[in-house]
Amino acid sequence: MGIDYSKRPAAPPAGAPVSLSKVTLTKSAPTVSLSKQGGGGRLHVNLNWSQNGAGSGAAKGGFLKRVLSAAGGGIDLDLACLFELADGRRGVVQALGNAFGSFDNPPYVQLDADDRTGATAGGENLHVNLARIGEIRRLLVFAFIYEGVASFDQANAVVTLTPAQGAPIEVHLDEKAGGSRMCAIALLTNTGNDFTVSREVRYVGGHRELDSAFGWGLNWTAGRK
Repeated sequence: MGIDYSKRPAAPPAGAPVSLSKVTLTKSAPTVSLSKQGGGGRLHVNLNWSQNGAGSGAAKGGFLKRVLSAAGGGIDLDLACLFELADGRRGVVQALGNAFGSFDNPPYVQLDADDRTGATAGGENLHVNLARIGEIRRLLVFAFIYEGVASFDQANAVVTLTPAQGAPIEVHLDEKAGGSRMCAIALLTNTGNDFTVSREVRYVGGHRELDSAFGWGLNWTAGRK
């Protein structure tokens, strides 16, 4: 019997699970396999945040920056990533020092243009080339306050890792930050053609403390954007 290619697949029954459900990493469930979430292609890492206050809504992303800039002398919140490649090369992708990385060449991680004005409502974004996963040993996604008096406690920050065809993975920065201005958010470890994503949400004082906590072994010098 011939196959009728004009027929569409039957719709899933009502109440069937949706494969693209959001996954939130928590203390009790801190890890997930990226391939089990759909994997593939490009991994989009987004940092966004909001400020709870009086009024009917919460400000997000760039708008929050403008609010805090007016109230507290300015803030510049940055998304960044430490990388270690399979050949042992290590470094950092961040706006500080104009180290924006590369998607198609090592380290296969690229940061969007830095938003210092608060004009971008979409927060800050990194892109990881999952087609070159075999050349990446581990990645540590982190964020830091470059300028301003605000701390992470003043914003409900969340990082979302979204594979090209998979379910979004969320990590909320919901621990008490104290006076720390840097947060290790998520560690991506190559387990053999796959990444395990682990929630960290660990606050530290700066780059050297972050490096020491995760054993990266880089030599740090003062720099500016």
